[in-house]
Amino acid sequence: MQAYGLTVDKFLDHAAKWFRDREVVEAGEQSVARIGYAALRERSNRMSGALIALGLRPGDRIGTLAWNTQRHFEVYYAAMGVGLVCLTLNPRLTPAHLAAMIDEAEDRVLVVSADLLPLWRQVAPLCRAVEQVIVIDGAAGPVGTVPTWQYDALLEQHGAPTAWGDFDENAPAGLCYTSGTTGSPKGVVYTHRSNYLHTLRALQADALGLTADDVLLLGVPMFHANGWGLPFAAPAAGTKLVLPGRALDGASLANSMRDEGVTVAVGVQTVWLGVVDHLDATGGDLPALQRIVIGGSPCPDSLIRRMEDRLGAHVQTSWGMTELSPVGTIAPPYRPAKPGGSSGRPSMGVDLKLTDAEGVTLPSQIGTLGHLKVKGASVIDRYFKADEDALDEEGYFDTGDLATIDADGNLTIRGRAKDLIKSGGEWINPNEIETIVGRHPDVRHVAVIGRHDDKWGERPVLIVETESEVGDPRALIELLRGKVAAWWIPDRVARVRTMPLAASGKIDKMRLRADYAAGTIASARVG
Repeated sequence: MQAYGLTVDKFLDHAAKWFRDREVVEAGEQSVARIGYAALRERSNRMSGALIALGLRPGDRIGTLAWNTQRHFEVYYAAMGVGLVCLTLNPRLTPAHLAAMIDEAEDRVLVVSADLLPLWRQVAPLCRAVEQVIVIDGAAGPVGTVPTWQYDALLEQHGAPTAWGDFDENAPAGLCYTSGTTGSPKGVVYTHRSNYLHTLRALQADALGLTADDVLLLGVPMFHANGWGLPFAAPAAGTKLVLPGRALDGASLANSMRDEGVTVAVGVQTVWLGVVDHLDATGGDLPALQRIVIGGSPCPDSLIRRMEDRLGAHVQTSWGMTELSPVGTIAPPYRPAKPGGSSGRPSMGVDLKLTDAEGVTLPSQIGTLGHLKVKGASVIDRYFKADEDALDEEGYFDTGDLATIDADGNLTIRGRAKDLIKSGGEWINPNEIETIVGRHPDVRHVAVIGRHDDKWGERPVLIVETESEVGDPRALIELLRGKVAAWWIPDRVARVRTMPLAASGKIDKMRLRADYAAGTIASARVG
């Protein structure tokens, strides 16, 4: 058989040849820009020549500090197509965190959205490696002593047709950092081969199942694990792609989804709740919408029902991690969601196993709580610049999650092992409490954390963000009686106006614990 390198540039090549006029739409806050895959591929390929003209060579790292826009999409392929490694940076992180990532990656060039230049000016003095800056989505402004280019001017001056894919498929393509909600952020390096195989997994019919007839709204940022791999999957399937820029408010998204005839929308649940709130307030609907794919924190059943009822679309739940490229499991596209937080099954190409706390594989994998480990071609082997592999003796990666698997192979995450609360020498699993309370129709977000207790060591605190006042907090506690052990039931309840979310969209329990310890979050005693 032919030697055919599994490199990600082939996705855009495919779209340009067979879906040349299928659109990539940038639905910005002020205007809408459209371009066909063929024209976008030509621009991206010429930008590869410009990056080489700046002195970059295969293996060099290039950072991006940008939103979901056409030019950011072009940079993905311009960099990866010639063997550069694209580090996508989250602009919601602190300047110190960003500088640490840029320095560890040794980024030689940084691509920055014009509206993020003020952030870059805070980061720049902390960085050593960045030699040049490219400003996209706006005019370039002065950024100190580092030479600065405006994207389109650089493309016009130095852009040139360039050969893509002239390297081994195992070469690195991307670098993303974990959110750091349970420790220091760690770098995860994706290869061309791992991204290619992850894309084929995502496109399976019982997974994302995108087609050339779909219109996809990418509501997950492209700096979250390569936008969940969708910047590769969309052109691979010839799917029309709608990029919302930084406009992720409910009104902007609803307008874009209606105007562009979006059939599939992907992002964390808080994004779609904003759309639901907007539609509730203003009326109207989204007649083309068929599916919403959510990830991040487990979504309460009540919110899934609310989204499905109001949006008239099927909600697909999923679970993944930066270390998994990131999709691990996903519910089928049109089958009714299983209650209780199920995240669906793994698609072909990834394997799961449950172990005990010592890493011994559980004799029964069905209906038993265990520590979740994962293996596959798109699963991490070793963290960036780490000295040792992150795998067990059988080659599985420990996710840090507790989970169960039902008889149909559906995975349900039961919490993080680090989030377990030890009270009186026994373990309490916050996730089980969160799942039950999350069924209350007024609860938008729920989290359970441990607080210090002189007698018991730790006791659970229930923290909720609600649609409206739930009245007596004991009403939430009563939901738990008879469903969990009596000593599991929290004796304190706190309400927050807005639940703190990490950069990945998941509830930030580190922040909750810190705020509670500092007295910023006040709780009421119940029981």
